[in-house]
Amino acid sequence: MPFVDQALNRPRPDSIRRNVKLPRRQAYFPSPTDWRDQVLYFLLVDRFSDGAEATRPLLDRHQLAAARPAQSNGQPWRWDLWAASGADRWQGGTLSGVRSQLTYLKRLGVTALWLSPVFKQRGHLDSYHGYGVQDFLDIDPRFGNRADLVALVAEAHQAGLRVILDIIFNHSGSNWVYPEGTPGGTSTPHYTQGRYAFGAWLGDQGQTVGAIAGPEDGAWPSELQAPECYTRAGSGSLGAGDINDPFAEHKRSDFITLRDFDQNTVLGDLAQCYKYWIALSDCDGFRIDTLKHVSLEDARNFCGAIKEFASNLGKDDFFLVGEVAGGDYSQDRYLDVLDRNLNAALDIGEMRPTLNGVAKGLVHPHAYFDGFNPASAGMGSHRNLGNRHVSILDDHDHVFGQKLRFSSEAASPQQIAAGVAMQAFTLGIPCIYYGTEQSLAGPEPAERFWLPEWKGSDRYLREAMFGPAHPLRSGRAGLESALDPDLPGFGPFGTAGQHCFDEQGPAFTRIAAINAVRAQYPCLRHGRQYLRPISLFGRAFDVYGPGELIAWSRILDDEELLCVVNGHGTDARGADVLVDASLSPSGSLLQVVLNTAQAGCPLASGAHPVGSSLVVKRSSGGMAFVEIRNLPPSEVLVLANHPQPDPGDVLP
Repeated sequence: MPFVDQALNRPRPDSIRRNVKLPRRQAYFPSPTDWRDQVLYFLLVDRFSDGAEATRPLLDRHQLAAARPAQSNGQPWRWDLWAASGADRWQGGTLSGVRSQLTYLKRLGVTALWLSPVFKQRGHLDSYHGYGVQDFLDIDPRFGNRADLVALVAEAHQAGLRVILDIIFNHSGSNWVYPEGTPGGTSTPHYTQGRYAFGAWLGDQGQTVGAIAGPEDGAWPSELQAPECYTRAGSGSLGAGDINDPFAEHKRSDFITLRDFDQNTVLGDLAQCYKYWIALSDCDGFRIDTLKHVSLEDARNFCGAIKEFASNLGKDDFFLVGEVAGGDYSQDRYLDVLDRNLNAALDIGEMRPTLNGVAKGLVHPHAYFDGFNPASAGMGSHRNLGNRHVSILDDHDHVFGQKLRFSSEAASPQQIAAGVAMQAFTLGIPCIYYGTEQSLAGPEPAERFWLPEWKGSDRYLREAMFGPAHPLRSGRAGLESALDPDLPGFGPFGTAGQHCFDEQGPAFTRIAAINAVRAQYPCLRHGRQYLRPISLFGRAFDVYGPGELIAWSRILDDEELLCVVNGHGTDARGADVLVDASLSPSGSLLQVVLNTAQAGCPLASGAHPVGSSLVVKRSSGGMAFVEIRNLPPSEVLVLANHPQPDPGDVLP
């Protein structure tokens, strides 16, 4: 009997060492040839879909007030209750819900799903985000069960989608407390360079228990029940200490009420737990949470163990992408040291807010494109370095900059497509955050006055796309899927009871077109990259901005694809744009293969429709250029010197 069938026919194992015999050399879903060919989509399982969208109307964004119902007691809509619902309550999204939206995701053009952590949380807490694990060998029952995860991955594979699991290996959830009298308290004592005594395990309701008596007590598997598994160093600064110091404060501190593992004690057992999930689910990669908070050596050993196990299952390039907080230097440091044991780092440092600013026409293009310069980020123009970075425009916590989605302060609902185009068509692996394609932005500006911590709270990055009418009840009551009638659901744009899976929306249609042309042309995924100067009104060719056309080329062999973004959010723009004179001689043609304005409104006629061509001209100085005119605000063009031929043009 295959490993998966054996595992699902038995209760989840109590011990990773005694109860699990991992497979080897079996047929599993293979890795892609190159992860640069993928478009990732990161979703919070609790906030994405509960599979019941058909029972709710599609949100009309022109009638938001109508989707803000009165309270159950007949009192008017209250913004503080909506905000409280989003702060720390489960909304009801499930693994089956994600499975129900695979067709939606395929139509968007994404190719790999990154799921927020799905492992079992403490039942008495509302840790909907999944980063406080109680049982590393089980699925949180609010999301479903192990069979639901297996079914989701299998169906995703059938649809041509890969699945990346979000994992944690530097800390567990709030599964125990320090002893009474510990300086600073039993929950978050002051950081010490030494080690405090162990206090007591927590039971099903968060009460202290003398011993672990069942699956709701303490931590699981049983290997994690030794007090020596934990640093017991208290709560300190997560930014303190040298990144190269294996004993730095940021590598030993508790994550508030989460408990930091002692990697010397527990590393091998945690690696075995995650090997179990590879073998069971057939997933294709891991996003590794808080990678900076383990030593470089421990990170290399853990990642190497995962890579080797996956390779023995036929997954020759199991994807490992690390969350490395602390900016671009920290990301590059871990990439350099881990080398082939880590595929890529998430660009959550300075590059994310810079990308936001450039796409909105508020920051000079050099600020973004210079990040690919060897003198700064070490990426350069060469095509073989793009696989080291996963481009992030929005994510679930925005560790750099304000905690606002791109669209919260955008000039239009479709302006987000300019940012996604810069992700998709520059070096790297693009990652779309759930709701980006629907321009999720929180309530309209006039209503933000009522919201606590606006711009400063993660909650406003985490609206529930499926529009629940109410969240789940708090704590263990929510395990029975019981809804809380006293709070509205944390629905999109400050609403409740209406979903926003709109495939005709202005952002969705544009992003789907962007992903389609990226899939069509290898040059946009593997080509070298060159920022292109432009000429305004006959002036010298230069990189102008902010707010002017942003142009760059991707070149692969003899192919050049010219990408042009209007960096202005409200006005049309035009310019003469340089191209490669050797690849596109004077008089040759570049054909438009993407026009996002046309994708957003197929019947509209405007400048540079798809299929039209521009003649390459020469300046008096001999430079080759094409004339871009009247590109609407925040729209995108891609032109090709070797456009995709019609099937009838291909020689036998």
